[in-house]
Amino acid sequence: MVSPQNLTQLLIGEKAIVSSVEAHGVTRRRLLDLGLVPGTTVEAVRRSPVGDPTAFQIRGALIALRATEANLVTIQPS
Repeated sequence: MVSPQNLTQLLIGEKAIVSSVEAHGVTRRRLLDLGLVPGTTVEAVRRSPVGDPTAFQIRGALIALRATEANLVTIQPS
């Protein structure tokens, strides 16, 4: 069995499908509002020169997430 991955492990140009959001409260609501719901395809588009944040293509929008937020989103290969 493959261990679950999170968005921070996605390489630039790779796509994955959101499995779950492991956040609570306001952070969970924000991530869900950004379109990170189970079944959504996400693509890592670019990373800042210092490595954080990373821009992701989510449902037609380009969204930047810091590693602390991206770590809360579990993904599976698309």
